[in-house]
Amino acid sequence: MTQSSRLTAHGSFTFVLHAHIPYARMHGRWPHGEEWVLEAAAETYLPLLSALHDLADEGVPYRLTITLTPVLQEQLGDSYMLEQLRAYIADLRDRARADVERFSRSGDAHRERVAWHYVERHAWLLDELEHRFGGGIIGAFRALQERGFVDVGTSAATHGYLPLFERDSSIAAQVRQGVRTYRRNFGRAPRSFWLPECAYRPSIAGDDGVVRPALETFVAAEDVRVFFVDTHSIEKGRASDGAVPSAFRTYRAGASDVAVIGRNHDAFKQVWWQYGYPGDFAYREFHSKDEQSGLRYWCVTGADVPLAEKAYYEPGPAFERTKEHARHFVMMIEEQLAAYRASSGQRGLMAAVYDAELFGHWWWEGVAWLTDVVRRMASHERIELTDAASYVEAHAPAASIEMPRGSWGIDGDDSTWMNDKTAWMWPVIARAQRRLERIAAKSRAATGDKRAAVHQLLREALLLESSDWPYLITTGEAAAYAELRFREHAERFETLASMIESDAIDGAYVEDLTARDNVFPDVDTDELIAR
Repeated sequence: MTQSSRLTAHGSFTFVLHAHIPYARMHGRWPHGEEWVLEAAAETYLPLLSALHDLADEGVPYRLTITLTPVLQEQLGDSYMLEQLRAYIADLRDRARADVERFSRSGDAHRERVAWHYVERHAWLLDELEHRFGGGIIGAFRALQERGFVDVGTSAATHGYLPLFERDSSIAAQVRQGVRTYRRNFGRAPRSFWLPECAYRPSIAGDDGVVRPALETFVAAEDVRVFFVDTHSIEKGRASDGAVPSAFRTYRAGASDVAVIGRNHDAFKQVWWQYGYPGDFAYREFHSKDEQSGLRYWCVTGADVPLAEKAYYEPGPAFERTKEHARHFVMMIEEQLAAYRASSGQRGLMAAVYDAELFGHWWWEGVAWLTDVVRRMASHERIELTDAASYVEAHAPAASIEMPRGSWGIDGDDSTWMNDKTAWMWPVIARAQRRLERIAAKSRAATGDKRAAVHQLLREALLLESSDWPYLITTGEAAAYAELRFREHAERFETLASMIESDAIDGAYVEDLTARDNVFPDVDTDELIAR
Protein backbone atom coordinates (compact mmCIF):
# COMPACT_ATOMS: atom_id res chain seq x y z
CA MET A 1 0.00 0.00 0.00
CA THR A 2 1.36 3.42 -0.99
CA GLN A 3 1.39 6.48 1.28
CA SER A 4 -1.43 8.10 -0.72
CA SER A 5 -3.62 5.01 -0.52
CA ARG A 6 -3.04 4.80 3.23
CA LEU A 7 -4.59 8.27 3.50
CA THR A 8 -7.71 7.14 1.62
CA ALA A 9 -8.04 3.72 3.26
CA HIS A 10 -11.29 2.91 5.03
CA GLY A 11 -9.24 1.64 7.95
CA SER A 12 -6.67 -0.87 9.12
CA PHE A 13 -6.60 -4.63 9.64
CA THR A 14 -4.32 -6.96 11.55
CA PHE A 15 -4.13 -10.67 12.11
CA VAL A 16 -3.27 -11.57 15.70
CA LEU A 17 -2.29 -15.24 15.87
CA HIS A 18 -1.84 -16.59 19.37
CA ALA A 19 0.38 -19.67 19.61
CA HIS A 20 0.36 -21.66 22.83
CA ILE A 21 0.88 -25.27 23.91
CA PRO A 22 1.27 -26.19 27.60
CA TYR A 23 4.55 -27.61 28.87
CA ALA A 24 4.62 -31.19 27.62
CA ARG A 25 8.33 -31.94 27.29
CA MET A 26 9.02 -35.38 28.81
CA HIS A 27 5.46 -35.51 30.15
CA GLY A 28 3.83 -38.22 28.07
CA ARG A 29 3.50 -38.64 24.31
CA TRP A 30 0.18 -40.01 23.09
CA PRO A 31 -2.68 -39.25 23.31
CA HIS A 32 -1.60 -36.35 25.55
CA GLY A 33 1.79 -34.75 26.02
CA GLU A 34 4.65 -34.09 23.61
CA GLU A 35 2.49 -34.91 20.60
CA TRP A 36 0.58 -31.66 21.21
CA VAL A 37 3.76 -29.69 20.49
CA LEU A 38 4.85 -31.93 17.62
CA GLU A 39 1.46 -31.79 15.87
CA ALA A 40 1.27 -28.02 16.17
CA ALA A 41 4.83 -27.58 14.91
CA ALA A 42 4.36 -29.92 11.94
CA GLU A 43 0.88 -28.81 10.95
CA THR A 44 0.85 -25.11 11.91
CA TYR A 45 4.16 -23.45 12.84
CA LEU A 46 6.37 -24.85 10.06
CA PRO A 47 3.81 -24.43 7.23
CA LEU A 48 3.01 -20.92 8.51
CA LEU A 49 6.68 -19.97 8.68
CA SER A 50 7.25 -21.26 5.16
CA ALA A 51 4.31 -19.30 3.82
CA LEU A 52 5.33 -16.09 5.59
CA HIS A 53 8.95 -16.39 4.45
CA ASP A 54 7.72 -17.02 0.89
CA LEU A 55 5.64 -13.83 1.01
CA ALA A 56 8.60 -11.89 2.38
CA ASP A 57 10.94 -13.27 -0.29
CA GLU A 58 8.41 -12.24 -2.95
CA GLY A 59 8.46 -8.70 -1.61
CA VAL A 60 4.83 -8.70 -0.47
CA PRO A 61 4.61 -5.71 1.95
CA TYR A 62 2.69 -7.34 4.77
CA ARG A 63 2.68 -7.09 8.56
CA LEU A 64 0.91 -9.17 11.19
CA THR A 65 1.14 -10.05 14.89
CA ILE A 66 2.03 -13.49 16.26
CA THR A 67 2.20 -14.04 20.01
CA LEU A 68 4.27 -16.99 21.21
CA THR A 69 3.82 -17.92 24.84
CA PRO A 70 7.12 -18.23 26.73
CA VAL A 71 6.45 -21.87 27.63
CA LEU A 72 5.97 -22.61 23.93
CA GLN A 73 9.09 -20.65 22.99
CA GLU A 74 11.08 -22.81 25.39
CA GLN A 75 9.77 -26.03 23.88
CA LEU A 76 10.26 -24.92 20.26
CA GLY A 77 13.85 -23.98 21.08
CA ASP A 78 14.66 -27.14 23.04
CA SER A 79 17.14 -29.53 21.37
CA TYR A 80 15.35 -32.61 22.68
CA MET A 81 11.99 -31.42 21.33
CA LEU A 82 13.50 -30.50 17.94
CA GLU A 83 14.98 -34.00 17.72
CA GLN A 84 11.56 -35.45 18.49
CA LEU A 85 10.01 -33.20 15.84
CA ARG A 86 12.35 -34.44 13.12
CA ALA A 87 11.55 -38.03 14.03
CA TYR A 88 7.81 -37.25 14.19
CA ILE A 89 7.69 -35.72 10.70
CA ALA A 90 9.83 -38.52 9.25
CA ASP A 91 7.46 -41.07 10.78
CA LEU A 92 4.46 -39.35 9.16
CA ARG A 93 6.28 -39.42 5.82
CA ASP A 94 7.04 -43.13 6.22
CA ARG A 95 3.46 -43.94 7.25
CA ALA A 96 2.24 -42.14 4.14
CA ARG A 97 4.67 -44.15 1.99
CA ALA A 98 3.31 -47.36 3.51
CA ASP A 99 -0.21 -46.15 2.72
CA VAL A 100 0.79 -45.55 -0.91
CA GLU A 101 1.88 -49.16 -1.18
CA ARG A 102 -1.19 -50.45 0.67
CA PHE A 103 -3.67 -48.50 -1.46
CA SER A 104 -1.79 -49.39 -4.65
CA ARG A 105 -2.09 -53.09 -3.82
CA SER A 106 -5.80 -52.77 -3.07
CA GLY A 107 -6.53 -50.69 -6.17
CA ASP A 108 -7.66 -47.67 -4.13
CA ALA A 109 -6.35 -45.04 -6.55
CA HIS A 110 -8.12 -42.16 -4.79
CA ARG A 111 -6.55 -42.66 -1.40
CA GLU A 112 -3.23 -43.52 -3.05
CA ARG A 113 -3.17 -39.99 -4.53
CA VAL A 114 -3.91 -38.44 -1.14
CA ALA A 115 -1.20 -40.58 0.46
CA TRP A 116 1.27 -39.19 -2.10
CA HIS A 117 0.12 -35.70 -1.01
CA TYR A 118 1.18 -36.58 2.54
CA VAL A 119 4.50 -38.11 1.43
CA GLU A 120 5.43 -34.97 -0.48
CA ARG A 121 4.24 -32.62 2.21
CA HIS A 122 6.20 -34.25 5.02
CA ALA A 123 9.34 -34.59 2.91
CA TRP A 124 9.00 -30.86 2.17
CA LEU A 125 8.55 -30.03 5.86
CA LEU A 126 11.73 -31.88 6.78
CA ASP A 127 13.61 -30.03 4.06
CA GLU A 128 12.26 -26.65 5.21
CA LEU A 129 13.16 -27.34 8.82
CA GLU A 130 16.69 -28.57 8.12
CA HIS A 131 17.81 -26.44 5.20
CA ARG A 132 15.70 -23.30 5.08
CA PHE A 133 15.41 -22.73 8.83
CA GLY A 134 18.68 -24.30 9.94
CA GLY A 135 16.99 -26.90 12.13
CA GLY A 136 15.24 -24.32 14.33
CA ILE A 137 11.85 -22.65 14.63
CA ILE A 138 12.40 -19.73 17.00
CA GLY A 139 15.14 -18.42 14.71
CA ALA A 140 12.75 -18.50 11.77
CA PHE A 141 10.23 -16.37 13.66
CA ARG A 142 12.99 -14.02 14.77
CA ALA A 143 14.18 -13.61 11.18
CA LEU A 144 10.70 -12.54 10.05
CA GLN A 145 10.58 -9.98 12.84
CA GLU A 146 14.03 -8.63 12.05
CA ARG A 147 13.04 -8.29 8.38
CA GLY A 148 10.06 -6.16 9.45
CA PHE A 149 7.19 -8.45 8.44
CA VAL A 150 6.00 -9.89 11.75
CA ASP A 151 5.73 -8.47 15.24
CA VAL A 152 6.27 -11.36 17.63
CA GLY A 153 4.66 -10.79 21.01
CA THR A 154 4.96 -12.60 24.30
CA SER A 155 2.64 -13.62 27.14
CA ALA A 156 2.67 -14.69 30.77
CA ALA A 157 5.30 -17.36 31.43
CA THR A 158 3.07 -20.45 31.56
CA HIS A 159 -0.21 -18.86 30.45
CA GLY A 160 -1.50 -18.55 34.00
CA TYR A 161 -5.09 -17.38 34.48
CA LEU A 162 -4.07 -14.13 36.16
CA PRO A 163 -7.43 -12.77 37.45
CA LEU A 164 -7.75 -15.74 39.84
CA PHE A 165 -4.27 -15.37 41.34
CA GLU A 166 -4.35 -14.51 45.03
CA ARG A 167 -0.87 -12.94 45.09
CA ASP A 168 0.16 -10.01 42.92
CA SER A 169 3.76 -11.14 43.29
CA SER A 170 2.80 -14.21 41.27
CA ILE A 171 1.14 -12.10 38.57
CA ALA A 172 4.31 -10.01 38.37
CA ALA A 173 6.47 -13.15 38.17
CA GLN A 174 4.41 -14.55 35.29
CA VAL A 175 4.65 -11.28 33.36
CA ARG A 176 8.32 -10.60 34.12
CA GLN A 177 9.43 -14.11 33.21
CA GLY A 178 7.41 -13.87 30.01
CA VAL A 179 9.35 -10.76 29.05
CA ARG A 180 12.72 -12.22 30.19
CA THR A 181 12.20 -15.32 28.03
CA TYR A 182 11.22 -13.22 25.05
CA ARG A 183 14.29 -10.99 25.38
CA ARG A 184 16.54 -14.05 25.50
CA ASN A 185 14.93 -15.57 22.39
CA PHE A 186 14.39 -12.46 20.29
CA GLY A 187 17.12 -10.08 21.41
CA ARG A 188 14.82 -7.13 22.11
CA ALA A 189 11.92 -6.04 24.26
CA PRO A 190 8.43 -7.17 23.23
CA ARG A 191 5.95 -4.59 21.98
CA SER A 192 2.80 -6.70 22.30
CA PHE A 193 1.56 -8.93 25.10
CA TRP A 194 -1.11 -11.63 25.16
CA LEU A 195 -3.14 -11.72 28.36
CA PRO A 196 -3.72 -15.47 28.83
CA GLU A 197 -7.26 -16.41 27.79
CA CYS A 198 -7.83 -12.68 27.10
CA ALA A 199 -8.59 -12.65 30.84
CA TYR A 200 -8.71 -9.14 32.27
CA ARG A 201 -9.02 -7.95 35.87
CA PRO A 202 -9.57 -4.30 36.81
CA SER A 203 -8.25 -2.92 40.08
CA ILE A 204 -9.99 -4.51 43.07
CA ALA A 205 -9.98 -4.11 46.84
CA GLY A 206 -8.63 -7.15 48.67
CA ASP A 207 -10.06 -8.64 51.86
CA ASP A 208 -7.58 -6.50 53.79
CA GLY A 209 -8.83 -3.32 52.12
CA VAL A 210 -5.68 -2.90 50.07
CA VAL A 211 -6.40 -2.03 46.44
CA ARG A 212 -4.85 -4.49 44.00
CA PRO A 213 -3.86 -2.90 40.68
CA ALA A 214 -5.44 -3.69 37.32
CA LEU A 215 -3.56 -6.09 35.07
CA GLU A 216 -2.34 -3.35 32.75
CA THR A 217 -0.16 -2.13 35.63
CA PHE A 218 1.97 -5.28 35.43
CA VAL A 219 2.20 -5.10 31.63
CA ALA A 220 3.05 -1.39 31.68
CA ALA A 221 5.90 -2.05 34.12
CA GLU A 222 7.60 -4.03 31.33
CA ASP A 223 7.24 -1.22 28.73
CA VAL A 224 4.87 -3.19 26.52
CA ARG A 225 2.88 -1.14 23.98
CA VAL A 226 -0.35 -3.13 23.57
CA PHE A 227 -2.33 -6.10 24.89
CA PHE A 228 -5.51 -7.85 23.76
CA VAL A 229 -8.95 -8.55 25.24
CA ASP A 230 -12.20 -10.04 24.02
CA THR A 231 -14.86 -7.99 22.25
CA HIS A 232 -17.19 -7.69 25.24
CA SER A 233 -14.42 -6.36 27.49
CA ILE A 234 -14.28 -3.30 25.25
CA GLU A 235 -17.98 -2.99 24.51
CA LYS A 236 -18.97 -3.22 28.18
CA GLY A 237 -16.29 -0.75 29.24
CA ARG A 238 -16.50 2.98 29.91
CA ALA A 239 -14.53 5.29 27.61
CA SER A 240 -13.12 8.55 28.95
CA ASP A 241 -14.56 10.56 26.04
CA GLY A 242 -18.09 9.45 26.80
CA ALA A 243 -18.55 7.70 23.45
CA VAL A 244 -19.97 4.18 23.20
CA PRO A 245 -16.92 1.88 23.26
CA SER A 246 -16.20 0.01 20.04
CA ALA A 247 -13.84 -2.84 19.16
CA PHE A 248 -12.96 -0.81 16.03
CA ARG A 249 -11.11 1.65 18.29
CA THR A 250 -7.99 1.35 20.40
CA TYR A 251 -7.85 2.79 23.91
CA ARG A 252 -5.38 3.44 26.69
CA ALA A 253 -6.04 0.85 29.39
CA GLY A 254 -7.12 2.62 32.59
CA ALA A 255 -4.61 5.19 33.78
CA SER A 256 -1.72 3.54 31.92
CA ASP A 257 -0.09 4.39 28.61
CA VAL A 258 -0.55 0.82 27.36
CA ALA A 259 -3.00 0.41 24.50
CA VAL A 260 -5.68 -2.27 24.52
CA ILE A 261 -7.21 -3.85 21.41
CA GLY A 262 -10.40 -5.89 21.38
CA ARG A 263 -10.99 -8.94 19.22
CA ASN A 264 -13.32 -8.20 16.31
CA HIS A 265 -16.21 -10.58 16.77
CA ASP A 266 -17.35 -10.72 13.13
CA ALA A 267 -13.87 -11.48 11.81
CA PHE A 268 -13.45 -14.17 14.46
CA LYS A 269 -16.84 -15.78 13.84
CA GLN A 270 -16.39 -15.95 10.08
CA VAL A 271 -13.38 -18.23 10.54
CA TRP A 272 -13.83 -19.99 13.88
CA TRP A 273 -17.62 -20.43 14.05
CA GLN A 274 -18.94 -23.94 13.33
CA TYR A 275 -20.47 -22.66 10.09
CA GLY A 276 -17.41 -20.61 9.12
CA TYR A 277 -14.96 -21.41 6.36
CA PRO A 278 -13.36 -24.53 7.92
CA GLY A 279 -16.74 -26.26 7.78
CA ASP A 280 -16.83 -26.12 3.98
CA PHE A 281 -17.71 -29.55 2.64
CA ALA A 282 -14.57 -29.77 0.45
CA TYR A 283 -12.11 -29.30 3.31
CA ARG A 284 -10.40 -32.18 5.08
CA GLU A 285 -12.32 -33.76 7.94
CA PHE A 286 -10.31 -33.50 11.16
CA HIS A 287 -12.06 -36.20 13.17
CA SER A 288 -11.72 -39.18 10.76
CA LYS A 289 -8.45 -41.11 10.75
CA ASP A 290 -7.27 -44.21 8.90
CA GLU A 291 -7.20 -47.13 11.32
CA GLN A 292 -3.71 -48.28 10.26
CA SER A 293 -1.71 -45.11 9.60
CA GLY A 294 -3.70 -42.50 11.51
CA LEU A 295 -3.67 -40.22 8.44
CA ARG A 296 -6.83 -38.42 7.31
CA TYR A 297 -8.46 -39.37 3.99
CA TRP A 298 -11.95 -37.91 4.23
CA CYS A 299 -13.55 -34.50 3.72
CA VAL A 300 -16.23 -32.67 5.71
CA THR A 301 -18.80 -33.80 3.08
CA GLY A 302 -21.83 -32.26 4.83
CA ALA A 303 -22.92 -30.55 8.02
CA ASP A 304 -24.68 -33.57 9.49
CA VAL A 305 -22.96 -36.45 7.71
CA PRO A 306 -21.81 -39.14 10.19
CA LEU A 307 -18.08 -39.89 10.24
CA ALA A 308 -18.66 -43.36 8.78
CA GLU A 309 -20.32 -41.83 5.71
CA LYS A 310 -17.79 -39.14 4.84
CA ALA A 311 -16.60 -38.86 1.23
CA TYR A 312 -12.95 -39.14 0.26
CA TYR A 313 -10.82 -36.00 0.42
CA GLU A 314 -9.48 -34.23 -2.70
CA PRO A 315 -6.55 -31.93 -1.83
CA GLY A 316 -6.53 -30.04 -5.15
CA PRO A 317 -10.11 -28.72 -5.11
CA ALA A 318 -9.92 -28.14 -1.35
CA PHE A 319 -6.90 -25.85 -1.60
CA GLU A 320 -8.49 -24.05 -4.56
CA ARG A 321 -11.51 -23.38 -2.38
CA THR A 322 -9.37 -21.29 0.00
CA LYS A 323 -9.02 -18.62 -2.71
CA GLU A 324 -12.76 -18.02 -2.84
CA HIS A 325 -12.96 -17.87 0.95
CA ALA A 326 -10.00 -15.45 1.05
CA ARG A 327 -11.71 -13.20 -1.51
CA HIS A 328 -14.93 -13.26 0.54
CA PHE A 329 -13.10 -12.48 3.78
CA VAL A 330 -11.25 -9.48 2.33
CA MET A 331 -14.48 -8.16 0.87
CA MET A 332 -16.17 -8.51 4.27
CA ILE A 333 -13.35 -6.67 6.02
CA GLU A 334 -13.49 -3.83 3.49
CA GLU A 335 -17.27 -3.52 3.93
CA GLN A 336 -17.00 -3.51 7.73
CA LEU A 337 -14.28 -0.87 7.76
CA ALA A 338 -16.19 1.28 5.26
CA ALA A 339 -19.36 1.01 7.32
CA TYR A 340 -17.55 2.01 10.50
CA ARG A 341 -15.93 5.00 8.83
CA ALA A 342 -19.27 6.09 7.36
CA SER A 343 -21.05 5.85 10.73
CA SER A 344 -18.30 7.30 12.93
CA GLY A 345 -16.32 9.54 10.64
CA GLN A 346 -13.16 7.80 11.85
CA ARG A 347 -10.81 5.18 10.48
CA GLY A 348 -11.07 1.98 12.48
CA LEU A 349 -8.98 -1.08 13.17
CA MET A 350 -10.22 -4.64 12.80
CA ALA A 351 -8.17 -7.17 14.78
CA ALA A 352 -8.81 -10.75 13.64
CA VAL A 353 -7.67 -12.73 16.69
CA TYR A 354 -7.30 -16.52 16.52
CA ASP A 355 -5.47 -19.41 18.09
CA ALA A 356 -2.66 -19.98 15.59
CA GLU A 357 -3.22 -23.74 15.73
CA LEU A 358 -6.53 -23.32 13.87
CA PHE A 359 -4.50 -22.88 10.70
CA GLY A 360 -3.05 -26.17 9.46
CA HIS A 361 -3.81 -28.30 12.52
CA TRP A 362 -7.57 -27.96 12.93
CA TRP A 363 -8.11 -26.52 9.45
CA TRP A 364 -5.68 -28.31 7.13
CA GLU A 365 -6.04 -25.74 4.34
CA GLY A 366 -6.02 -22.77 6.73
CA VAL A 367 -2.45 -21.62 6.11
CA ALA A 368 -3.18 -21.39 2.37
CA TRP A 369 -6.29 -19.30 3.14
CA LEU A 370 -4.36 -16.98 5.46
CA THR A 371 -1.58 -16.58 2.89
CA ASP A 372 -4.04 -15.55 0.19
CA VAL A 373 -5.78 -13.10 2.53
CA VAL A 374 -2.44 -11.47 3.39
CA ARG A 375 -1.45 -11.27 -0.26
CA ARG A 376 -4.75 -9.63 -1.23
CA MET A 377 -4.73 -7.18 1.66
CA ALA A 378 -1.11 -6.15 1.16
CA SER A 379 -2.04 -4.63 -2.22
CA HIS A 380 -5.54 -3.44 -1.26
CA GLU A 381 -6.22 0.26 -1.85
CA ARG A 382 -8.79 0.57 0.92
CA ILE A 383 -7.26 -1.56 3.71
CA GLU A 384 -4.05 -0.83 5.56
CA LEU A 385 -2.49 -4.16 6.59
CA THR A 386 -0.49 -3.71 9.77
CA ASP A 387 0.52 -5.29 13.05
CA ALA A 388 -1.02 -4.28 16.36
CA ALA A 389 1.99 -2.52 17.91
CA SER A 390 2.78 -0.55 14.76
CA TYR A 391 -0.84 0.56 14.55
CA VAL A 392 -0.95 2.02 18.07
CA GLU A 393 2.42 3.69 17.51
CA ALA A 394 1.09 5.37 14.36
CA HIS A 395 -2.41 6.03 15.74
CA ALA A 396 -2.14 6.85 19.44
CA PRO A 397 -5.39 6.10 21.31
CA ALA A 398 -7.43 9.26 21.83
CA ALA A 399 -9.28 8.00 24.91
CA SER A 400 -8.79 5.68 27.84
CA ILE A 401 -11.16 2.92 28.90
CA GLU A 402 -12.16 1.29 32.19
CA MET A 403 -13.00 -2.35 31.50
CA PRO A 404 -14.92 -4.93 33.53
CA ARG A 405 -13.54 -8.31 34.50
CA GLY A 406 -13.82 -10.84 31.68
CA SER A 407 -12.20 -13.41 29.40
CA TRP A 408 -12.80 -15.14 26.09
CA GLY A 409 -14.12 -18.19 27.94
CA ILE A 410 -17.49 -19.75 27.19
CA ASP A 411 -19.51 -17.21 29.18
CA GLY A 412 -16.99 -14.39 28.94
CA ASP A 413 -16.07 -14.73 32.64
CA ASP A 414 -13.89 -16.89 34.92
CA SER A 415 -16.23 -19.89 34.87
CA THR A 416 -14.25 -21.95 32.34
CA TRP A 417 -11.37 -21.97 34.85
CA MET A 418 -13.26 -21.68 38.17
CA ASN A 419 -16.22 -24.04 38.55
CA ASP A 420 -17.38 -27.11 40.47
CA LYS A 421 -14.80 -29.29 38.68
CA THR A 422 -11.84 -27.01 39.30
CA ALA A 423 -12.56 -25.10 42.52
CA TRP A 424 -10.27 -27.48 44.48
CA MET A 425 -7.26 -26.38 42.42
CA TRP A 426 -7.19 -22.70 43.34
CA PRO A 427 -6.51 -23.07 47.09
CA VAL A 428 -3.56 -25.32 46.13
CA ILE A 429 -2.23 -22.60 43.83
CA ALA A 430 -2.80 -19.87 46.44
CA ARG A 431 -0.95 -21.81 49.17
CA ALA A 432 1.96 -22.40 46.83
CA GLN A 433 2.09 -18.71 45.91
CA ARG A 434 2.13 -17.62 49.55
CA ARG A 435 4.78 -20.20 50.45
CA LEU A 436 6.91 -19.23 47.45
CA GLU A 437 6.75 -15.60 48.48
CA ARG A 438 7.98 -16.42 52.02
CA ILE A 439 10.76 -18.71 50.83
CA ALA A 440 11.96 -16.24 48.18
CA ALA A 441 12.16 -13.43 50.75
CA LYS A 442 14.29 -15.59 53.07
CA SER A 443 16.55 -17.06 50.38
CA ARG A 444 18.11 -14.04 48.72
CA ALA A 445 21.58 -15.02 49.90
CA ALA A 446 21.20 -18.71 49.01
CA THR A 447 24.02 -20.36 47.09
CA GLY A 448 24.84 -23.76 45.58
CA ASP A 449 22.24 -26.52 45.86
CA LYS A 450 19.90 -24.35 47.89
CA ARG A 451 19.85 -21.62 45.29
CA ALA A 452 19.22 -24.22 42.57
CA ALA A 453 16.35 -25.64 44.64
CA VAL A 454 14.78 -22.19 45.12
CA HIS A 455 14.92 -21.51 41.41
CA GLN A 456 13.38 -24.90 40.60
CA LEU A 457 10.70 -24.17 43.19
CA LEU A 458 9.72 -21.13 41.13
CA ARG A 459 9.66 -23.18 37.93
CA GLU A 460 7.32 -25.71 39.52
CA ALA A 461 5.08 -22.89 40.80
CA LEU A 462 4.88 -21.38 37.31
CA LEU A 463 4.04 -24.77 35.80
CA LEU A 464 1.43 -25.37 38.50
CA GLU A 465 -0.23 -22.05 37.61
CA SER A 466 -0.85 -22.89 33.94
CA SER A 467 -4.41 -22.08 32.83
CA ASP A 468 -4.37 -25.26 30.74
CA TRP A 469 -4.92 -27.63 33.64
CA PRO A 470 -8.31 -26.23 34.80
CA TYR A 471 -9.32 -25.63 31.18
CA LEU A 472 -8.71 -29.25 30.16
CA ILE A 473 -10.57 -30.50 33.24
CA THR A 474 -13.55 -28.24 32.52
CA THR A 475 -13.80 -29.20 28.85
CA GLY A 476 -13.08 -32.88 29.49
CA GLU A 477 -10.62 -32.93 26.59
CA ALA A 478 -7.84 -34.40 28.71
CA ALA A 479 -9.18 -34.20 32.25
CA ALA A 480 -7.26 -37.13 33.76
CA TYR A 481 -3.99 -36.00 32.20
CA ALA A 482 -4.50 -32.40 33.34
CA GLU A 483 -5.26 -33.46 36.91
CA LEU A 484 -2.19 -35.72 36.93
CA ARG A 485 0.03 -32.89 35.69
CA PHE A 486 -1.37 -30.44 38.22
CA ARG A 487 -0.85 -32.84 41.12
CA GLU A 488 2.68 -33.71 39.93
CA HIS A 489 3.77 -30.08 39.92
CA ALA A 490 2.08 -29.49 43.27
CA GLU A 491 3.91 -32.48 44.78
CA ARG A 492 7.24 -31.37 43.35
CA PHE A 493 6.69 -27.89 44.71
CA GLU A 494 5.89 -29.28 48.19
CA THR A 495 8.96 -31.54 48.17
CA LEU A 496 11.28 -28.70 47.18
CA ALA A 497 9.71 -26.25 49.63
CA SER A 498 10.14 -28.69 52.52
CA MET A 499 13.78 -29.27 51.57
CA ILE A 500 14.49 -25.55 51.45
CA GLU A 501 12.68 -24.75 54.70
CA SER A 502 14.48 -27.56 56.57
CA ASP A 503 17.80 -26.71 54.92
CA ALA A 504 18.14 -30.36 53.85
CA ILE A 505 18.61 -30.17 50.08
CA ASP A 506 18.80 -33.38 48.08
CA GLY A 507 21.08 -32.17 45.30
CA ALA A 508 20.51 -35.22 43.10
CA TYR A 509 16.71 -34.77 43.30
CA VAL A 510 16.99 -31.09 42.38
CA GLU A 511 19.34 -31.84 39.49
CA ASP A 512 17.08 -34.58 38.13
CA LEU A 513 13.98 -32.39 38.40
CA THR A 514 15.73 -29.44 36.77
CA ALA A 515 16.69 -31.66 33.82
CA ARG A 516 13.09 -32.84 33.46
CA ASP A 517 11.26 -29.54 34.02
CA ASN A 518 13.96 -27.46 32.35
CA VAL A 519 11.80 -24.53 31.32
CA PHE A 520 13.12 -20.95 31.90
CA PRO A 521 16.86 -21.53 32.55
CA ASP A 522 17.23 -17.85 33.51
CA VAL A 523 14.58 -17.93 36.24
CA ASP A 524 15.64 -15.95 39.31
CA THR A 525 13.51 -15.52 42.43
CA ASP A 526 15.49 -12.42 43.48
CA GLU A 527 14.37 -10.66 40.30
CA LEU A 528 10.90 -12.11 39.90
CA ILE A 529 9.52 -12.49 43.43
CA ALA A 530 11.60 -10.92 46.19
CA ARG A 531 11.30 -7.24 45.45
